[in-house]
Amino acid sequence: MTATTPTTPAGRTDLPHAVPDTPVPDAPGRGAPGQGAPGGLAGAVAAEWTKLWSVRAPYLCLLAGLAITGVFTYYYASIARINGHPVQPAGNAAASSAVLVQFTVVVLATVAVTSEYATGSVRAALLSVPRRSRVHAAKALVVAAVAFVAGAAFAVVGTAVAWFGFDGRASFSVGLSLRQVLAIGLYEALVAVLSVGVAFATRHPAGALSILATLLWALPSILLGLGGPALAGLNGRLPHGAGERFMRPAAEAPYGPVTAVLIVTAWAAAAHVIGLYVLRRRDA
Repeated sequence: MTATTPTTPAGRTDLPHAVPDTPVPDAPGRGAPGQGAPGGLAGAVAAEWTKLWSVRAPYLCLLAGLAITGVFTYYYASIARINGHPVQPAGNAAASSAVLVQFTVVVLATVAVTSEYATGSVRAALLSVPRRSRVHAAKALVVAAVAFVAGAAFAVVGTAVAWFGFDGRASFSVGLSLRQVLAIGLYEALVAVLSVGVAFATRHPAGALSILATLLWALPSILLGLGGPALAGLNGRLPHGAGERFMRPAAEAPYGPVTAVLIVTAWAAAAHVIGLYVLRRRDA
């Protein structure tokens, strides 16, 4: 004899052992309509923060930025004192050092993106946070926050070092110095967002660094080296040229600090949009 297993006809619920079909409630945060990935943007930011500090690159970049700031600001102040330049705010030395220090932020932001493509870990990141716009925004927010705090700290150190280098040929005002510290931090944060966008667009460190070095240093150097009001005006529309307008404000500037901030913000926003477009269109 062959053993048989009793079965329940489909759709029958009148038998004693039949259990009606009941909907299974969605698990919180897992595929429920209108809900995103677990943790939302806050969770994505926490994940990016953890990933950023799990490698040595950020620490090395920040140490390099601190060293460059100390050396450059003392050199700037010493040259101004030796050559008898007019008395200027001590914070100008820290603002001038941003032309070099910004590249420590560029490297930090670029490595935060391209290292994941190099190792393939970006696939895991996109699986855990399927919304690519959220991944992009979280990385930009984390790097920008680090860059702002680092830039402000560099400005404080640079102003203090420059004060000794000026040896009396500089002025110091708490209000102006505080504005310059915050302005330098803001500029570095915008450069970080710009760098993240370019890194997502190129996905390769060499390509991203080449574009950013050209935009932030090579092109402004060429325009200022050639001279002329037209080229100087064009340089004022580039990120660092506009950044100098609000990091070291001057009465003869062609536009005010607010306009300068908007110009740098527009560059960062454009890079962010381009990077997000590439991230959405191309596979990891």
